[in-house]
Amino acid sequence: MRETATRFVQVALPLPLFQTFTYAVEDGLANPVAVGSRVVVPLRNDREVGICVGLTDISPLKKKPKSVLESPDAQPAVGGSLLELCRWMADYYIVPLGVVLRTVLPAALTGAGAPTPSRKTRRIVKIGADIPTLIERDKTFARSKQQRAVFEMIESLGGRTSLEHLNEQLDVSPGVLKSLEKRGLISIVEEEVERDPFALRGGISATRLLPTPLQQHAVDEMAHADPGSVFLLHGITGSGKTLVYIELLRRIVDGRGQTAIVLVPEIALTPQTVDRFRAAFGDRIAVLHSALSEGERYDAWLALKRGDKRIVVGARSAVFAPLENLGAIIVDEEHESSYKQGETPRYHAREVAIVRAKAEGAITVLGSATPSLETWSNAMSGKYTLLTLPDRVGGGRLPVVDVIDLRKTAVDYTAMAQGGVDYGVVIREPLHDAIVETMSRGEQSILLLNRRGYSSFIQCIDCGAVATCPHCSITLTHHRNPERLVCHYCLHKEDPRADCARCGGRNLKQRGLGTQQVERLLVERFPSARIARMDVDTTSGKWAHTRILDRVASGEVDILLGTQMIAKGLDFPNVTLVGVVDADVGINLPDFRASERCFQLLSQVSGRAGRGAKGGKVLIQTRLPSHHAVRYAVAHDYTSFVREELQGRKDPPYPPNVRLANIVFSGLVEEPTAKLAIHAGEWLRELISTRAGDEVTVVGPAPCPIERIKSRWRWHVLLKSDQPGELTRVGRYFMERFDVPATAQLRVTLDRDPVALL
Repeated sequence: MRETATRFVQVALPLPLFQTFTYAVEDGLANPVAVGSRVVVPLRNDREVGICVGLTDISPLKKKPKSVLESPDAQPAVGGSLLELCRWMADYYIVPLGVVLRTVLPAALTGAGAPTPSRKTRRIVKIGADIPTLIERDKTFARSKQQRAVFEMIESLGGRTSLEHLNEQLDVSPGVLKSLEKRGLISIVEEEVERDPFALRGGISATRLLPTPLQQHAVDEMAHADPGSVFLLHGITGSGKTLVYIELLRRIVDGRGQTAIVLVPEIALTPQTVDRFRAAFGDRIAVLHSALSEGERYDAWLALKRGDKRIVVGARSAVFAPLENLGAIIVDEEHESSYKQGETPRYHAREVAIVRAKAEGAITVLGSATPSLETWSNAMSGKYTLLTLPDRVGGGRLPVVDVIDLRKTAVDYTAMAQGGVDYGVVIREPLHDAIVETMSRGEQSILLLNRRGYSSFIQCIDCGAVATCPHCSITLTHHRNPERLVCHYCLHKEDPRADCARCGGRNLKQRGLGTQQVERLLVERFPSARIARMDVDTTSGKWAHTRILDRVASGEVDILLGTQMIAKGLDFPNVTLVGVVDADVGINLPDFRASERCFQLLSQVSGRAGRGAKGGKVLIQTRLPSHHAVRYAVAHDYTSFVREELQGRKDPPYPPNVRLANIVFSGLVEEPTAKLAIHAGEWLRELISTRAGDEVTVVGPAPCPIERIKSRWRWHVLLKSDQPGELTRVGRYFMERFDVPATAQLRVTLDRDPVALL
């Protein structure tokens, strides 16, 4: 009898190594190993879940490799097209393939201890025998009134019900059920439960809105486009971009039987947004966002994999949904920086969406009222097709925007005493009058301050010392309820001191302003008003975000105060006033996108006003009324802003005029970190001078603007090039061959196409 030849597999593991690992496949595994399957393999003295990325009958190793321990997948967890997308990501973002593959799978599938996740189940009671006549029924249950009551209750519930529901109705004893089951009159089975966290949300209107001629034109253009086409849907706030998405999906999902992905920034993934898609497509929608438990996320992934769900609506990682026959990927608010992953692999979901759609013959739709400069440049060059929605639906107009110049009645409220800032300093008279007038009409207001906490920091007046984080180069933000100082980077917390840590002085003052302090001032000034605050501190609990917005929608809130999360995805017709408490927050950060982010935020929050027949008004408080980001936001003039902003990115060149890669060096000790960065700068310059010519420019090294985070000192080197291929080649050569000493926990990370350089 001929022996079966041992097969070998190449396995990608989530390790910081640019290689795959060879393992042997022995007989006796639960499932055959295929490309894309998960495998549990031995690694050092432990077990790890990896993905098979290749099969061979010949081992490249001299000695026999270790064997695969388990193969939990009957079907590959990562399909062929998704695996190819991961290969592109690994190459473009210069990350090991195993690290990318780990990112595309739900966390429930990555545990080596339990590679097959358990599903949530419930016990179902079913009728097991038909007793059609009253005589038979009397005979069967002659001495068993309880059994009869249970049997007939199950009948009345359609012949099957959950044990939990049955107990709620009758408080059934286990003995009664056991007797019925023993007699064959009922059966009790375990049934898998699909966890749908949105199933209990009611009040979804199924009214179908009719698109305007411009909306219909946009839908027709996209529906008839060639596979792989990319569209920029540039529509002002309130122009009905969501309706265009829904009508396009009707054509693609209902008309062609294909599937679709809708990406929405986490901050804008509101109940309103989800409800509109669920109203149109019912239970064919799966929703993926950060509030889901691991089990809920796994259930959604499984439903998409099986084809039970045809559309996924979700944040960044939904771009990896395991859908077949993909027809479209929609990226709403495509300019949002939250589409960029903040840790390895540092991918941008917008770019991944475009690559995936092209590879699978789908179209990509990028929607925004304030597109990123990169996307706008691609549309202007003809690389993307531009579609515009210049008008608000229903004949609505963009709100009138007025500026309140804070310099004219300048008050140094950072020098105010411990008791806090005076209301009149924070909310100037025109904004106060507008709030009063809005409430008197029974309408709602939104106030934006993009800085959470109570005050920005606490400073000693005697010596000037500021309370700073012991682990980061950043001031501690003062929070109330509970009273504490918090670092917004590493989340270090400490109690406020009564005296100065440097000089012992007791003359400590609060500086700056946060949403908590504005909330206190509003409550004191408007004691009868219903005020809700929406920031990271009030929305950290599961569904807290949803509960606040549901209160706004039902008219239970007069003033909604919050950070940037209130600027996105909200559509409340009764909101007629938007006030920006301080438009200057973040406008002068040492980052080339600071002005662009400020313009986008002001434009987006302004768009929350006047979305109904009542119209709206926006008041922006600023000390920089002549700054181009403020001027053009006031005028609702996106194209003029882009023209001026692009001019400022020509010399020195920044995106979209050039591509960037930011290499960050970090370590626990400052000096070795600096030396490593300086050495890397020299190493890169020498490499480029001998191998790449002048296609790649090295800028730096220099300390990062925030030079210490989570106890790690940070330096960076910036690579610039207008040739993406050269940037990939230099970056990969550096990451694979540059030697990092094993001291001071030194690390090197490469961020391709960074959205911020802080």
